Amino acid sequence: MWRTLIVDDEQPAVKSIRKLFLKAEIPFEIIGEAENGEVGLQMIRELQPDVVVTDINMPVMDGVKLLQIAREEGFDCRFVMLTALSEFEYARQALVFGASDYILKLSLDLQGLKQTMGKVQAELERMVKMKKADKWFPEKQQTGPTDHVEMNKIIAYIEEHYAEDISLKSMSELIRMDASYISDLFKKKTGKTLTNYIQERRIQAGKMLLAETKLTISEIGQQVGFENDNYFIKIFKKWCGVTPNEFRKEPKNVL
Repeated sequence: MWRTLIVDDEQPAVKSIRKLFLKAEIPFEIIGEAENGEVGLQMIRELQPDVVVTDINMPVMDGVKLLQIAREEGFDCRFVMLTALSEFEYARQALVFGASDYILKLSLDLQGLKQTMGKVQAELERMVKMKKADKWFPEKQQTGPTDHVEMNKIIAYIEEHYAEDISLKSMSELIRMDASYISDLFKKKTGKTLTNYIQERRIQAGKMLLAETKLTISEIGQQVGFENDNYFIKIFKKWCGVTPNEFRKEPKNVL
């Protein structure tokens, strides 16, 4: 269940939202209510909700200011703005600050709530996947691209297509450069051969799937680009010192 905070100074509106959340049978749990943005900000700091459903027009601190300060303080909870027709321009401003969506109070109904919260759920699930990827691919944050435009194109291509058949010839065709020149330049700019770079990327993806899923060794090998189980196991042990099965059994590798 995604933890949800409601921020609204109108109690009838809060009650209505609570009822709609129950009727909608969506995976969002309301964990608190705040009567204005100032109280809402304090509750965000204390409760760290996944979602904040907030009115825009409130005393003390409005919803747009609440969103702005929450982002400045580093909170990445999703925001859904409740607005009247006369506040439409403020709703648009909230989207600029990173709100997921807005709902017109006068037309709030079950179908509209399901649609909006479905969008928010998809965003939250993407965020979870990104955080998992950050854990398994920390080098993405530590190292930037090379100083060579064409080598960066190759790296970007590998990131998107590492599970596919990638060869020196195909990369040569991609950037229209001589294959032997690419081979030497890629190693110079990355410190790794093209083959080793691709293998390392596949193995990192394999490690993530071994720890985060219950897929079989065979299924994981295929998903990350190895043609058969034996080859996957051989290359995995070469890079990690253990077999995929041994890696999976290590407690430190399972969340």
